[in-house]
Amino acid sequence: MKKIIIFDPAMCCSTGVCGPSVDPELLRLSTVINNLKNKEIVVERYNLSSEPQAFVDNKIINQLLNSEGTDVLPVTIVNDEVVKTKEYLTNEEFCKILDITSDSLKSSKSKGCGCDGGCC
Repeated sequence: MKKIIIFDPAMCCSTGVCGPSVDPELLRLSTVINNLKNKEIVVERYNLSSEPQAFVDNKIINQLLNSEGTDVLPVTIVNDEVVKTKEYLTNEEFCKILDITSDSLKSSKSKGCGCDGGCC
């Protein structure tokens, strides 16, 4: 199984729903990550302002920040290899890297209450 690590620039939150306006790209990314995690795909995400130690502890991101500065963020690492810098993976890139269909990125909506026979 592939392991994805996303290193975000410093921001108040990763969802994109804080502040005066919603960032649709951060909202898309949060939705994709939640859906992947619900399908038991390992995705770790670190924010420079709230989890700086993760940036120090990871040799790859540490070296990248030392050589290129924080303008390189966000950075996505898959199985210890940098796959994208300066912007987040697109849905298509997630699918290609993980060898999954685009349906895997969508929420699986529950039908009814989930009880057998529809009776709780």
